Amino acid sequence: MIISNVKLVLANEVMDGSIEVKNGLIHRIDTGKCHLANTVDGEGAWLMPGLIELHTDNLEKYFTPRPKVSWPPFSAMSAHDKQLIGSGITTVLDAVAIGDVRDGGTRQNIVADMVKTVTESENRGVNRAEHLLHVRCELPNEDTAEQAQAFVGMANLKMISVMDHSPGQRQFVNLDKYRTYYQGKYGYSDIEMQAFEAEQRARSAKYSQRNRLAIANLCKAHGIALASHDDATDEHADESASLGAKMAEFPTTLAAATRSHQHGMKVLMGAPNIVRGGSHSGNIAAKSLAQAGVLDLLSSDYFPHSLLDAIFQLADDQDTPHTLADATRLATLNAANTLGLEDRGELAIGKQADLILVKRHASQPYVEHAYRRGKRVF
Repeated sequence: MIISNVKLVLANEVMDGSIEVKNGLIHRIDTGKCHLANTVDGEGAWLMPGLIELHTDNLEKYFTPRPKVSWPPFSAMSAHDKQLIGSGITTVLDAVAIGDVRDGGTRQNIVADMVKTVTESENRGVNRAEHLLHVRCELPNEDTAEQAQAFVGMANLKMISVMDHSPGQRQFVNLDKYRTYYQGKYGYSDIEMQAFEAEQRARSAKYSQRNRLAIANLCKAHGIALASHDDATDEHADESASLGAKMAEFPTTLAAATRSHQHGMKVLMGAPNIVRGGSHSGNIAAKSLAQAGVLDLLSSDYFPHSLLDAIFQLADDQDTPHTLADATRLATLNAANTLGLEDRGELAIGKQADLILVKRHASQPYVEHAYRRGKRVF
């Protein structure tokens, strides 16, 4: 297959040209147009490497589309997969949450079905994107470390993150934001919210540090990429680095992001933070980290298309130093390198032909077509 008349978004530049694919790999990259028969005309669109998503809870929304409503697993998986590929995401680490009892255990009840569905749909070859696993470990729970142990040895497990969403901790240092979020999410009265806060504080004090150390040791022993979550201070970043974390997910302050970067950790922020112009939790804006040169990775988090939107928004923004090639690396090559997925993440000879053809209409980017290993899947 040859795709011609495109703007090729390479690792460090954008150039007009053509790309040839053989046996699922990028075989040749040329400047200028190709006029051979059966060449795909890209009509001047951008040809970009397929996006790599490290942290998304999107599948969970399809498994439980309404409170107390369960959806058939493979139907949920199919809908989720199509939304991701339509957003330009060709590799995804589907996040499953363990140890999270804040909603009474609903999340934990669907973990096994989600993992089974991700694994089996991938084995059957029915997915358009490639689906891998990211296990999110909520630390304030008695057996979180033991639950994490059960995932060790799974070939599709690529990442584990550790987090504590207790009041006054990390993401929710601002208690007003904490109460607004959880009262809105669960409909608690003020009295119910007080009881909820007290329970979460007690769980954190009892279990969090013990689980953090155990899970970090587990990742070290088995070569699994570890990520911290919502670090807020230099001390948090120092601790995460000492535990061997490769990534700092959603640091809440410039200080924590800068310290994480100094330790060699890759700083990941939410693409919705870029698109919306700030954090919904009142924490540091991702744009500020981009301006400071300490933004390494982007994740769509809760809104898949935000990843592509954020790339173009960063490239357009005169207040940030990112070219389109720079911004694209945040969701492609940087992610691939961090996880050791050396076969993808850039338009380069010998790399996997995971490609997206992108056009803009009235400044909004749209995925015209997506290819996985050279096969058109959207």
